[in-house]
Amino acid sequence: MTYGEAVAHGAATIVNAIATGKGAAFGINLKTKAKVELTKDIGVIRGKILPETEENTILIEKAVLTVLKHFGVEKQYGALVETQSNIPIAKGLKSSSVASNAVVLATAKALSKSLDDEKALNLSVDAAFQAKTTVTGAFDDASASFFGNVVVTDNLQRLILKRDEIEHDYHVLIHIPHQKSYTIESDVKKMKLITQYVEYAFQEALKGNYWKALTLNGILYSSILGYSLKPVFDALNAGALAAGLSGKGPAVVAVVKGDGVDTVLAVWKTYKSKVLKAKINRKKAYVVEEE
Repeated sequence: MTYGEAVAHGAATIVNAIATGKGAAFGINLKTKAKVELTKDIGVIRGKILPETEENTILIEKAVLTVLKHFGVEKQYGALVETQSNIPIAKGLKSSSVASNAVVLATAKALSKSLDDEKALNLSVDAAFQAKTTVTGAFDDASASFFGNVVVTDNLQRLILKRDEIEHDYHVLIHIPHQKSYTIESDVKKMKLITQYVEYAFQEALKGNYWKALTLNGILYSSILGYSLKPVFDALNAGALAAGLSGKGPAVVAVVKGDGVDTVLAVWKTYKSKVLKAKINRKKAYVVEEE
């Protein structure tokens, strides 16, 4: 086997870990598929991101290399790697963590090797650090993408403190402004100013008050980063259970019961921005098996 495919699903923020090093996130059913073909062009890894072909491919290249090094075969292979996704890039919707997860699994498949969940997740985070697409390692985002449902994590220690299943099949609406925001360009010093308040949101997440934590976290980070809170409060006023900035933005996520979707959509469609509809994801990332 010199070819592998894998799929990882998206995630959204409950608590952004940049301020405290601890975070929480939940899975959403957007997804990225990665295809990895090993070549005899030793040491040469070429990446392509679809449909946003202008984006930098260093993360997916590092993800392949990380796996090759793990198995001690980096001097035996090169690779062609391609990702295809319906997750907007640089909007705070974990596109990097999702792609890294999928590429790690696809590379292992191409090598006819297996990785346990912990190792796959750690290789994915290693690749993100090497590609400089993360500040904290995004262990919360990578874990929520990998496992689905809710995870609460200590990113600095790479520990999953809590995994929980979301009981209801909520809708997730995502308000996406036109601008992009890359994590590595984040003003970490500014975000540290709200550490004690974000810690409160994190404690609420640990208690299982996920939607309270999401809204509080979103208000805090939107305020410190200078984003308008109008989409957040308009969604809450329209009946959303929770609404807040995802990651470092600019996307805003609203968690909504089925009967409230149209009301929130009607409000958000008055803005000149894109709105995506998703659901909670409960599936693990997986390798695509041959038919």
